[in-house]
Amino acid sequence: MSGTPQPPVAETFQSTPVRTSYTADGGPGRCRIGLIALSNDYVTERDFINMRPTDDVAVFVSRVPNTPECTVETLRAMAPHITTAASLLVPDGRLDAVAYSCTSGTVVMGYDSICSYVHAARPDVPCITPITASLQALDRFAAEKLAVLTPYVDDVNGAIATYLEAHGKHLAGFTSFHIEDNEVMAALPCEAIFEAALEADRPDAEALFISCTAIRAVDVVERIEQALGKPVVTANQALCWQALRAAGYREPVTGYGRLLEMI
Repeated sequence: MSGTPQPPVAETFQSTPVRTSYTADGGPGRCRIGLIALSNDYVTERDFINMRPTDDVAVFVSRVPNTPECTVETLRAMAPHITTAASLLVPDGRLDAVAYSCTSGTVVMGYDSICSYVHAARPDVPCITPITASLQALDRFAAEKLAVLTPYVDDVNGAIATYLEAHGKHLAGFTSFHIEDNEVMAALPCEAIFEAALEADRPDAEALFISCTAIRAVDVVERIEQALGKPVVTANQALCWQALRAAGYREPVTGYGRLLEMI
């Protein structure tokens, strides 16, 4: 149209070249963690950023489709999408660890299956899951007899209990909010998690395990430990702990319970 300014023609436009000399430094993050969160997870990404100890640790996030309901059936439905989510994590860049953020999903699908889905896109990168990281964390505390707190309904709780027992843990008690909707899980107030943790503990339990990456247990883990006088392992805390170790970070992280101080 006459009178309308036209954009410059690409082949005739010339910008001024930068004259400053430089050497590429490899980009952000001495330790790089790829995080696969669920599409309706409000908590894990936030928790990882909050627990990130320094700018030496970079967290890159992808999302996997998930339904509002958390049941054994819907957890299995995530499987076909995990490889795609992993492939979107800085596809041409270096990663030191990939963390898949679903405790119950790992239990239902199996750790080996989760690793195979991740490694189809990112071979040779350590694969971290909340349940396997939590078991390693509980082993660090030499805790075999556990009190357990979850937000899940009982078809998922049953799978969690079976998994823990199959991996050498004994259950002193198992307490749950009995929530199916992921949105409701995310909306659990921190104070409710704190009070429920005190309810869930048993005198003969050597540690308390709080399952599920969708709840804000990390915010109150230190208060719970102080109140109970015993170790508390939460899903996101353990996932971050093992991911940091796999990525090469070895300094203690304070403010999020005993576990992260043991790196």
